[in-house]
Amino acid sequence: MRQRPAVAEGVPGNAVFLVGFMGAGKTSVGRALAKRLNWIFEDLDDRIEQREGRTIAEIFDAFGEPAFRQAEHAALLQLLDEAGSGTGKVIAAGGGTFAQPDSHRMLQASGVMTVFLDASLPELWARCARQGSGAKRPLQGSQNVFRELHAKRLPYYRTASLRVDATGKQVEAIANEIVEKLGLKKIVTRTGQGGPK
Repeated sequence: MRQRPAVAEGVPGNAVFLVGFMGAGKTSVGRALAKRLNWIFEDLDDRIEQREGRTIAEIFDAFGEPAFRQAEHAALLQLLDEAGSGTGKVIAAGGGTFAQPDSHRMLQASGVMTVFLDASLPELWARCARQGSGAKRPLQGSQNVFRELHAKRLPYYRTASLRVDATGKQVEAIANEIVEKLGLKKIVTRTGQGGPK
């Protein structure tokens, strides 16, 4: 029997956006959080690649960062439009998404919850280094570039609805902390015309 869409109650826009610098664990935590809540998980970078028919690296290489930011903004707008559908979503934003003035304003004005996953700079660098060149990080660069970019984006991250320190913590512990601090509720999926499973 086909399941009816689950509804997330009490969350503006029925969505939580995870923001923060590269290596903060937005995708890993997002998946764990969505699983715990029985919400849908989506990675903004994946949505961009689906819309554009190219990888993030290919967009950067062929068209540069300005074109990527335009594609990112369009994908973000699409996700925000979908967030009002009543289906609970956890969305991992790209490292620079929340630090783009237009996208930042749009997210803040939407009323959705934004969670800043914070971590120490050495840990962020180490995590990115461990993931290697296969990760979608065209702006990682050298440690100096990494540090400067982090400092530039930090004021934006600090405007999120909630800050969670992810330094040295396991993914499940971070997800649990977000659930507790935001008072998020697990969706009980309903099937057919019956009540909760």
